[in-house]
Amino acid sequence: MKYLTLAAAVVLTLFYADAAFAGAPFNNLEGVGGVAYNPLAYPAGSKASDPEKTDWGKSPIGEITKYIGKPQFGTWYVNLSDVNVNWFAVGVSDTIADRLEISYGFENVNQKDAKSHNKNNIGAKLLVIPENFNNWEFVPAISIGGIYKHTDNVLGGKTRHDGWDGYVVASKTITQLPRPIIISGGALLTNSYATGVFGYDKQSVLTGFANVDLVLTDHIVAGFEYKQGPNFNNFKNADYWDVHAAWLVNKNLSLIAAYTYAGDKKSTKEVGLGNGFVLSAQYAF
Repeated sequence: MKYLTLAAAVVLTLFYADAAFAGAPFNNLEGVGGVAYNPLAYPAGSKASDPEKTDWGKSPIGEITKYIGKPQFGTWYVNLSDVNVNWFAVGVSDTIADRLEISYGFENVNQKDAKSHNKNNIGAKLLVIPENFNNWEFVPAISIGGIYKHTDNVLGGKTRHDGWDGYVVASKTITQLPRPIIISGGALLTNSYATGVFGYDKQSVLTGFANVDLVLTDHIVAGFEYKQGPNFNNFKNADYWDVHAAWLVNKNLSLIAAYTYAGDKKSTKEVGLGNGFVLSAQYAF
Protein backbone atom coordinates (compact mmCIF):
# COMPACT_ATOMS: atom_id res chain seq x y z
CA MET A 1 0.00 0.00 0.00
CA LYS A 2 1.40 3.37 -0.98
CA TYR A 3 1.17 5.98 1.77
CA LEU A 4 0.92 9.60 0.87
CA THR A 5 3.84 11.00 2.82
CA LEU A 6 4.32 14.42 4.21
CA ALA A 7 6.37 16.07 6.76
CA ALA A 8 5.55 16.45 10.29
CA ALA A 9 8.06 19.16 10.42
CA VAL A 10 9.41 21.31 12.91
CA VAL A 11 11.09 23.66 14.73
CA LEU A 12 11.92 25.25 17.76
CA THR A 13 11.73 26.47 21.12
CA LEU A 14 13.02 29.48 22.89
CA PHE A 15 12.08 31.68 25.72
CA TYR A 16 14.11 34.59 27.01
CA ALA A 17 13.09 37.07 29.68
CA ASP A 18 14.59 40.16 27.98
CA ALA A 19 11.61 41.97 26.48
CA ALA A 20 13.81 43.48 23.75
CA PHE A 21 13.61 40.26 21.75
CA ALA A 22 10.86 37.97 20.55
CA GLY A 23 10.80 34.42 21.84
CA ALA A 24 8.90 31.26 22.57
CA PRO A 25 6.36 29.96 22.76
CA PHE A 26 5.85 30.23 19.02
CA ASN A 27 2.79 29.12 17.08
CA ASN A 28 3.65 25.55 16.17
CA LEU A 29 2.42 23.65 13.11
CA GLU A 30 -1.01 23.25 14.73
CA GLY A 31 -1.18 26.86 15.96
CA VAL A 32 -0.49 26.02 19.62
CA GLY A 33 2.05 27.99 21.62
CA GLY A 34 5.16 25.82 21.69
CA VAL A 35 7.74 24.43 19.29
CA ALA A 36 7.12 22.78 15.93
CA TYR A 37 5.59 19.51 17.15
CA ASN A 38 5.21 20.05 20.89
CA PRO A 39 3.42 22.54 23.12
CA LEU A 40 5.21 24.49 25.83
CA ALA A 41 3.65 25.18 29.22
CA TYR A 42 4.09 28.94 28.70
CA PRO A 43 0.98 30.65 27.25
CA ALA A 44 1.42 32.33 23.86
CA GLY A 45 0.96 36.04 23.24
CA SER A 46 1.73 39.03 25.43
CA LYS A 47 0.42 39.50 28.95
CA ALA A 48 -2.74 41.50 29.56
CA SER A 49 -2.09 45.25 29.92
CA ASP A 50 -2.88 47.70 32.70
CA PRO A 51 -5.40 50.05 31.01
CA GLU A 52 -4.13 52.97 33.09
CA LYS A 53 -0.77 52.59 31.33
CA THR A 54 -2.23 52.55 27.83
CA ASP A 55 -3.83 55.11 25.53
CA TRP A 56 -7.20 53.43 26.04
CA GLY A 57 -7.53 54.39 29.69
CA LYS A 58 -10.92 53.54 31.16
CA SER A 59 -12.62 53.14 27.79
CA PRO A 60 -14.35 49.84 26.89
CA ILE A 61 -11.25 48.81 24.96
CA GLY A 62 -9.12 49.65 27.96
CA GLU A 63 -11.20 47.35 30.12
CA ILE A 64 -10.64 44.51 27.63
CA THR A 65 -6.86 44.91 27.90
CA LYS A 66 -7.15 43.91 31.55
CA TYR A 67 -7.88 40.38 30.48
CA ILE A 68 -6.73 39.81 26.91
CA GLY A 69 -3.14 40.08 25.69
CA LYS A 70 -1.94 40.90 22.19
CA PRO A 71 -2.06 38.03 19.65
CA GLN A 72 0.83 36.39 17.86
CA PHE A 73 1.10 34.74 14.45
CA GLY A 74 3.30 32.04 12.95
CA THR A 75 3.86 30.71 9.43
CA TRP A 76 5.70 27.56 8.39
CA TYR A 77 7.09 26.06 5.19
CA VAL A 78 8.31 22.46 5.24
CA ASN A 79 10.00 20.87 2.24
CA LEU A 80 10.42 17.09 2.32
CA SER A 81 12.27 16.64 -0.93
CA ASP A 82 12.77 12.88 -0.53
CA VAL A 83 8.99 12.35 -0.70
CA ASN A 84 8.08 15.39 -2.86
CA VAL A 85 6.01 17.04 -0.13
CA ASN A 86 5.41 20.73 0.46
CA TRP A 87 3.76 21.62 3.75
CA PHE A 88 2.39 25.07 4.58
CA ALA A 89 0.95 26.12 7.94
CA VAL A 90 -0.30 29.31 9.57
CA GLY A 91 -1.43 29.82 13.15
CA VAL A 92 -2.67 32.50 15.53
CA SER A 93 -2.99 32.47 19.30
CA ASP A 94 -3.78 34.74 22.23
CA THR A 95 -4.08 34.42 26.01
CA ILE A 96 -6.88 35.48 28.36
CA ALA A 97 -6.08 36.58 31.92
CA ASP A 98 -2.48 35.38 31.48
CA ARG A 99 -3.72 31.80 31.96
CA LEU A 100 -5.95 30.55 29.13
CA GLU A 101 -4.45 30.30 25.65
CA ILE A 102 -6.77 30.02 22.65
CA SER A 103 -5.31 29.05 19.26
CA TYR A 104 -6.18 28.21 15.68
CA GLY A 105 -3.97 26.58 13.06
CA PHE A 106 -4.47 25.70 9.39
CA GLU A 107 -2.26 23.24 7.50
CA ASN A 108 -2.06 22.41 3.80
CA VAL A 109 0.01 19.39 2.78
CA ASN A 110 0.74 18.70 -0.88
CA GLN A 111 2.51 15.72 -2.42
CA LYS A 112 3.29 15.35 -6.08
CA ASP A 113 0.63 13.37 -8.01
CA ALA A 114 -1.69 13.10 -4.99
CA LYS A 115 -4.60 14.93 -3.40
CA SER A 116 -3.72 17.70 -0.97
CA HIS A 117 -4.69 17.53 2.71
CA ASN A 118 -6.28 20.49 4.51
CA LYS A 119 -6.31 20.33 8.30
CA ASN A 120 -7.89 22.69 10.85
CA ASN A 121 -6.85 22.78 14.52
CA ILE A 122 -8.62 24.55 17.40
CA GLY A 123 -6.70 24.54 20.66
CA ALA A 124 -7.00 25.61 24.30
CA LYS A 125 -4.29 25.51 26.96
CA LEU A 126 -4.61 26.37 30.66
CA LEU A 127 -1.61 27.39 32.76
CA VAL A 128 -2.28 25.52 36.00
CA ILE A 129 0.94 26.38 37.87
CA PRO A 130 3.05 29.41 36.83
CA GLU A 131 6.82 29.08 36.71
CA ASN A 132 8.53 29.80 40.06
CA PHE A 133 5.18 29.65 41.83
CA ASN A 134 5.23 31.13 45.33
CA ASN A 135 8.83 32.29 44.68
CA TRP A 136 10.03 28.67 44.56
CA GLU A 137 12.67 28.82 41.83
CA PHE A 138 12.61 25.06 41.22
CA VAL A 139 8.91 24.99 40.20
CA PRO A 140 8.30 24.64 36.44
CA ALA A 141 5.35 26.05 34.58
CA ILE A 142 2.70 23.32 34.22
CA SER A 143 -0.18 23.43 31.75
CA ILE A 144 -2.92 21.17 30.46
CA GLY A 145 -4.46 21.49 27.01
CA GLY A 146 -6.48 20.01 24.18
CA ILE A 147 -6.73 20.31 20.40
CA TYR A 148 -9.73 19.54 18.20
CA LYS A 149 -8.65 18.55 14.66
CA HIS A 150 -10.48 18.10 11.35
CA THR A 151 -8.90 16.80 8.13
CA ASP A 152 -10.71 16.88 4.79
CA ASN A 153 -8.88 14.09 2.95
CA VAL A 154 -7.90 10.98 4.94
CA LEU A 155 -6.75 7.42 4.27
CA GLY A 156 -9.46 4.87 3.49
CA GLY A 157 -13.21 4.99 3.87
CA LYS A 158 -13.26 4.00 7.56
CA THR A 159 -10.63 6.45 8.79
CA ARG A 160 -12.09 9.29 10.85
CA HIS A 161 -11.95 12.92 9.73
CA ASP A 162 -12.09 14.33 13.28
CA GLY A 163 -9.84 13.77 16.27
CA TRP A 164 -8.71 15.09 19.64
CA ASP A 165 -5.41 15.53 21.45
CA GLY A 166 -5.05 16.06 25.18
CA TYR A 167 -1.78 16.84 26.92
CA VAL A 168 0.01 17.90 30.09
CA VAL A 169 3.34 19.71 29.80
CA ALA A 170 5.95 21.16 32.17
CA SER A 171 8.51 23.78 31.08
CA LYS A 172 11.40 25.36 32.97
CA THR A 173 13.91 28.05 32.07
CA ILE A 174 17.15 27.48 34.00
CA THR A 175 18.93 30.79 34.50
CA GLN A 176 21.61 29.75 37.02
CA LEU A 177 24.01 28.56 34.28
CA PRO A 178 26.31 30.77 32.15
CA ARG A 179 23.57 30.87 29.50
CA PRO A 180 19.84 30.13 29.98
CA ILE A 181 18.59 26.64 29.08
CA ILE A 182 14.94 25.80 28.44
CA ILE A 183 13.78 22.25 29.12
CA SER A 184 10.27 20.96 28.54
CA GLY A 185 8.48 17.65 28.47
CA GLY A 186 5.07 16.09 28.78
CA ALA A 187 2.55 13.38 27.94
CA LEU A 188 0.19 13.39 24.95
CA LEU A 189 -3.05 11.42 24.58
CA THR A 190 -3.81 11.24 20.84
CA ASN A 191 -5.64 9.31 18.14
CA SER A 192 -3.84 10.99 15.21
CA TYR A 193 -2.29 9.34 12.17
CA ALA A 194 0.78 11.45 11.27
CA THR A 195 -0.44 14.27 13.58
CA GLY A 196 -3.86 13.95 11.92
CA VAL A 197 -2.96 14.59 8.28
CA PHE A 198 -3.82 10.96 7.43
CA GLY A 199 -6.88 10.88 9.71
CA TYR A 200 -7.68 9.53 13.17
CA ASP A 201 -8.07 6.21 14.96
CA LYS A 202 -11.08 5.08 17.01
CA GLN A 203 -8.91 4.77 20.11
CA SER A 204 -6.35 7.06 21.74
CA VAL A 205 -2.91 6.14 23.05
CA LEU A 206 -0.49 7.85 25.43
CA THR A 207 2.91 9.07 24.18
CA GLY A 208 5.67 11.37 25.38
CA PHE A 209 7.50 14.44 24.07
CA ALA A 210 10.42 16.63 25.10
CA ASN A 211 12.62 19.47 23.94
CA VAL A 212 15.68 21.39 25.11
CA ASP A 213 17.08 24.72 23.93
CA LEU A 214 20.16 26.76 24.73
CA VAL A 215 20.12 30.56 24.52
CA LEU A 216 23.53 31.03 22.89
CA THR A 217 23.31 34.83 22.66
CA ASP A 218 20.64 37.45 23.15
CA HIS A 219 19.62 36.90 19.53
CA ILE A 220 20.41 33.23 18.80
CA VAL A 221 18.82 30.07 20.21
CA ALA A 222 19.54 26.47 19.19
CA GLY A 223 17.93 23.24 20.30
CA PHE A 224 16.55 19.75 19.83
CA GLU A 225 12.99 18.42 19.85
CA TYR A 226 11.58 14.88 20.12
CA LYS A 227 8.07 13.47 19.78
CA GLN A 228 7.20 9.80 20.28
CA GLY A 229 5.08 8.29 17.53
CA PRO A 230 1.77 6.73 18.68
CA ASN A 231 1.18 3.11 17.69
CA PHE A 232 -2.30 1.85 16.84
CA ASN A 233 -3.47 -1.61 15.80
CA ASN A 234 -3.32 -0.89 12.06
CA PHE A 235 -1.14 2.21 11.96
CA LYS A 236 2.25 2.77 13.58
CA ASN A 237 3.72 6.28 13.53
CA ALA A 238 7.44 6.89 13.43
CA ASP A 239 9.13 8.98 16.10
CA TYR A 240 9.92 12.57 15.08
CA TRP A 241 12.90 14.74 15.97
CA ASP A 242 14.41 17.97 14.77
CA VAL A 243 17.39 20.24 15.30
CA HIS A 244 16.80 23.95 14.94
CA ALA A 245 18.12 27.47 15.30
CA ALA A 246 16.27 30.75 15.72
CA TRP A 247 17.27 34.35 15.15
CA LEU A 248 15.42 36.75 17.43
CA VAL A 249 15.42 39.78 15.17
CA ASN A 250 13.65 42.18 17.54
CA LYS A 251 10.83 42.22 20.10
CA ASN A 252 8.28 41.29 17.43
CA LEU A 253 9.95 39.10 14.82
CA SER A 254 11.70 35.71 14.98
CA LEU A 255 13.04 33.66 12.07
CA ILE A 256 13.59 29.91 12.36
CA ALA A 257 15.44 27.27 10.36
CA ALA A 258 15.47 23.53 11.10
CA TYR A 259 16.15 20.05 9.84
CA THR A 260 13.56 17.41 10.68
CA TYR A 261 13.52 13.61 10.60
CA ALA A 262 10.17 11.81 10.76
CA GLY A 263 11.00 8.18 10.08
CA ASP A 264 12.33 6.09 7.22
CA LYS A 265 10.01 6.36 4.22
CA LYS A 266 11.06 2.83 3.15
CA SER A 267 10.13 1.21 6.45
CA THR A 268 7.47 -1.53 6.35
CA LYS A 269 6.92 -1.50 10.14
CA GLU A 270 5.88 2.12 10.61
CA VAL A 271 4.78 5.14 8.64
CA GLY A 272 7.95 7.03 7.78
CA LEU A 273 7.39 10.63 6.74
CA GLY A 274 10.84 11.28 5.36
CA ASN A 275 13.04 14.24 6.18
CA GLY A 276 13.78 17.75 5.04
CA PHE A 277 14.26 21.40 5.88
CA VAL A 278 11.93 23.87 7.54
CA LEU A 279 11.59 27.66 7.57
CA SER A 280 9.33 29.73 9.80
CA ALA A 281 8.54 33.37 10.50
CA GLN A 282 6.87 34.34 13.78
CA TYR A 283 5.41 37.71 14.69
CA ALA A 284 4.23 38.79 18.14
CA PHE A 285 2.52 42.14 18.74
